[in-house]
Amino acid sequence: MSFNPPSILHPVFNAAQPFPPLPDINKDSIRTQVFTHRSYYGRPNHVFEDQPQDPSPDNEKYEHLGDTVLGLVVTELLLEMYPNLRVGPSTKIRALVVGNSTLADISRMYDLPRRLRLHPAQAITLRASVNIQVFPADVFESYVGGLYLEQDLLGVQPWLKALFTPYATEAYKRVREQHRLPPIPTTALVALDSVLSSPPPSPPHPRPCTTSTTIGHLALFNQQLQKANRIVEWIYADGTGEGTKTTPIWLVRCEVDGEVYGRGQGGTKKAARNEAAKEGLKKMGIEV
Repeated sequence: MSFNPPSILHPVFNAAQPFPPLPDINKDSIRTQVFTHRSYYGRPNHVFEDQPQDPSPDNEKYEHLGDTVLGLVVTELLLEMYPNLRVGPSTKIRALVVGNSTLADISRMYDLPRRLRLHPAQAITLRASVNIQVFPADVFESYVGGLYLEQDLLGVQPWLKALFTPYATEAYKRVREQHRLPPIPTTALVALDSVLSSPPPSPPHPRPCTTSTTIGHLALFNQQLQKANRIVEWIYADGTGEGTKTTPIWLVRCEVDGEVYGRGQGGTKKAARNEAAKEGLKKMGIEV
């Protein structure tokens, strides 16, 4: 049984966008430690710090390092691909790209879990957990950490950017859908190379504040209810939908005199109420 959901990101790799080969780690000592699970030597976990003459030989430190490297590279990649993206949505996209389920899928495609050295007494149990996302994801992070330690960021970054660009594209589309935004027109898609080669844009001139069209439906809906002396109640869901603390997706149900008139969701409470108000206006026979 898997305790983590399978990856929802399924980018397409083809001749134009091939799945990049795994870079080699040339130093034997680093490569060996990358594929050494902590169970192999069975050292206690409660030790605060290793002795200088006897450092831990397993891959946990590499895994920790690799996790940080992945976060750095993917954050920079998103900044290059979507320079106008706000921090909240960018954080959510990054979480999808470097999540355990995604990294586990990549790890299996490179066949990394099979190369892991395990303690014989625990090997069967641990290998049986191959469908649990954390186990193969940790191996991938360890490999990234070991490669970074040997070749620095310049040796790791080109591979990771080529690998994660399709995942970032897919994650961007999904988060955009969660915010109920329309798909990007094909003419608006710009190749990453052209984005990187273009000079930074000049700061835009401030534009006068205009009233959002999302307010109109809500205002009209409330106006009609006030005229009819009806009682409206906005009931929000317990959670924030598919959002996060930084980018919540509000869910609301509109009830008029106890009857459901509409449901909506949006990046703000007002936007969610507006979506529900649109349905409510239709129910009242008002087309806008």
